Amino acid sequence: MEQEAAGLQAFAAEAAVGAERVLVLGMGGSSLAPLVFADSFPVKPGGPRLEVLDSTDPESVLATARRSPPSRTIYVVSSKSGTTLEPNILFDYFWDQAEKELGGAAGSRFVVITDPGSALEKEAGRRRVRRIFPGDPAIGGRYSALSHFGLVPAAFCGADVSLLLRRARAMEEACRRTGSDNPGLLLGAALGSLALQGRDKLTFDVGAPIPRFGMWIEQLVAESTGKEGRGILPVEGELLGPPESYGSDRVFVAIRQKNDDASAESLSRLAANGHPVIRMDFEDAADLGGQMFLWEFATAVAGRLLDINPFDQPNVQEAKDRTNEILAGEGTAEQVKKEVRPGIDRDALARLLASIGPGDYFAMMAYVQASPENEERLSRPRLRVRDARAVATTVGFGPRFLHSTGQFHKGGPPTGVFLQVTADPADEVPIPGRPFGFGRVLAAQAAGDLAALVSRNRRALRVDLGRDVAGGLAELDRAVGAALAGAVPDGSAEKTGKDKERA
Repeated sequence: MEQEAAGLQAFAAEAAVGAERVLVLGMGGSSLAPLVFADSFPVKPGGPRLEVLDSTDPESVLATARRSPPSRTIYVVSSKSGTTLEPNILFDYFWDQAEKELGGAAGSRFVVITDPGSALEKEAGRRRVRRIFPGDPAIGGRYSALSHFGLVPAAFCGADVSLLLRRARAMEEACRRTGSDNPGLLLGAALGSLALQGRDKLTFDVGAPIPRFGMWIEQLVAESTGKEGRGILPVEGELLGPPESYGSDRVFVAIRQKNDDASAESLSRLAANGHPVIRMDFEDAADLGGQMFLWEFATAVAGRLLDINPFDQPNVQEAKDRTNEILAGEGTAEQVKKEVRPGIDRDALARLLASIGPGDYFAMMAYVQASPENEERLSRPRLRVRDARAVATTVGFGPRFLHSTGQFHKGGPPTGVFLQVTADPADEVPIPGRPFGFGRVLAAQAAGDLAALVSRNRRALRVDLGRDVAGGLAELDRAVGAALAGAVPDGSAEKTGKDKERA
């Protein structure tokens, strides 16, 4: 990649002439590194903004499509296998939009990144896209940030690709050392050994200018270690709280720019109360190159200590298979959801929350539009549960998290308590050439995910918000608060073992 850096930047500069945005259509390892780069590097004057769409939520698809016309957009379709559902149907949808405006010139607006020989490569060739960048089949998706999957979008957003790779090279050389000055070995050994001692909830405090870097690490660690009933749960986006908000299963990692002391006092209190705190400094956003290599190396080391294979993801495919089974049937999104009763069953919610015990974690899985507003609304009940039960909490937007913490949910330890949040999209959005639309896809993904959890006797509950997502999330927050403050229904606090899991 070092040899290609100058060529990537030259191609990006030429292809983006006249474009106001570059839109990455991907999922998991193909979308999270671009998302972090887009969030970390400012838009260059006169250059395009980098956006990422990794959702099948109809409102998200429509909102993204309306922000810029195809004639002012470069689309980057990114999928290692070339068979992943989400990028393929997004390709179909935006290709149709481009053909309607540009006719036979639609291909000039598309760039494809995929492994050689994939079905996506063949389709991209048939559609005569502008450029096909090959993936390296030897690199797994979540380890591909420093390959074409991460660096092509980085070049489009104006990042200095050569500098990113120089920082990565320096970290690679540091991780070849033997002994106590190998940062990747030390970090991986710390994470793995602490997890074996019960501190298996890895909590991030990440500062500007890379505030969402934890999202990338989340997928890397969760999907790499969450299997065979073991694993390290990454906790991203959970605001730091007082020491009494945490149990004895936490490890805190602060990744902040040098001289950024914004959270120093909170971290010092946590350390003084016996919680392991790891502090990592970085110079600027270009240090993402070194940080990404560091975390990839450390994750492999931690996986070795946990005696699992950090390079496979056996349980991700299960949710995909269940989704495809649902989509292969007949019916609309509403029929897929026909067994879902709108509203919040407060008694069932109270029983679910009462089942949470020490060492558990609470996961909110939201199949709604992934927006800052909805993330903030979900954070309110999330923090209520953390503070009341002193357990780790996560929030994931579907289907993004299915390619991230979804592996941990199903393959990791049976300590998760899952609240699935669904809603009814205002409009169905058809997918050209498919017998279903995005609404049905999202409903099928939610149903398949829940079925996979239930098949493992995980403690799980679905609530459906109906059409009013904002109002429904406010009601959910009130219901969670009431459940945590009220009496335990039906003697749930005394349930243990399999009964507790079924609750």
